[in-house]
Amino acid sequence: MKEFKLDFYDKTSLKSYNLDESMRYQLAMLGNLDVFTRKHSENVASVTCRICEYLHMKDYFIVYCTLCAYLHDIGKQFIPPAILQKPAALTTEEFEIMKTHTTIGHEMCMRDAKLRPYADGPWCHHEGLDGSGYPRGLTYKEIPLEAKIIRVADEFDAITSKRQYKTHIGVTETLNILVSETKPAEGQKYGKVEPRFVKALIKVIADDVEYELYNVGLYVDYLKEEIKRLEQIGNYIKKMNTTHSETDKAYYYGVIKTTFQPGENLENYEQVLLEYKEAYDTRKQGMADLAVELKTIKKLKV
Repeated sequence: MKEFKLDFYDKTSLKSYNLDESMRYQLAMLGNLDVFTRKHSENVASVTCRICEYLHMKDYFIVYCTLCAYLHDIGKQFIPPAILQKPAALTTEEFEIMKTHTTIGHEMCMRDAKLRPYADGPWCHHEGLDGSGYPRGLTYKEIPLEAKIIRVADEFDAITSKRQYKTHIGVTETLNILVSETKPAEGQKYGKVEPRFVKALIKVIADDVEYELYNVGLYVDYLKEEIKRLEQIGNYIKKMNTTHSETDKAYYYGVIKTTFQPGENLENYEQVLLEYKEAYDTRKQGMADLAVELKTIKKLKV
């Protein structure tokens, strides 16, 4: 059975800027990261790029911001694996060590002439507009624009990756967390993250859900046609088994053989048909769930 697969993060926008050529050196730096951090860095770069695109930022800034996002966690290669990959909550002491990846990343970039322009990405992506972030407790005007965007993309991927989403179903909860972080606490002028970037992220994810719905719909249509084909084979098998004419038996057997797909035969066709029907029901329900998710996402207000 042909499997339906959809990348949660669409890299089309990255390819459109020929980033592979311009960031070959920067990407090589990611080779020293563990596989999970490297994948996270790629995801954050993708989301960052798409937020910038949605806001119609200049191409040169989109490329720059995307590169900053690729490198935002570069300092984590010096965080002990026992802390970096710990499944449980970090202790206060462990969290203080984890936080140093920002200053380590900044220092790494500043020591390398090719990485120096991107140093604010690693250094500032955990700063909060209200001064609640780290490592320096910067506030709104002190935080570089690229870091404000990366923070939104970083939090989104960190939460969705932790919850291991294979589809966009359930992602509204993550977006709601980010929406809540745009709201200032009592006595504060700003929340933790920039509202316009969260708003852009919501639009990006809504586009993703619509794209996923379209692709799942195509797969459902494919499954429907396969079920129809296998049910027709069932009719031919029934006729072959009930006819008394050897000529007719041979005819029906020939039709059945030419209708089978590779790997299908008289012994397993009923099991194959059952699997297609189960997949069809699952995907149809998935489409219904996605439609509800999309409606909910579009109602989010920032």
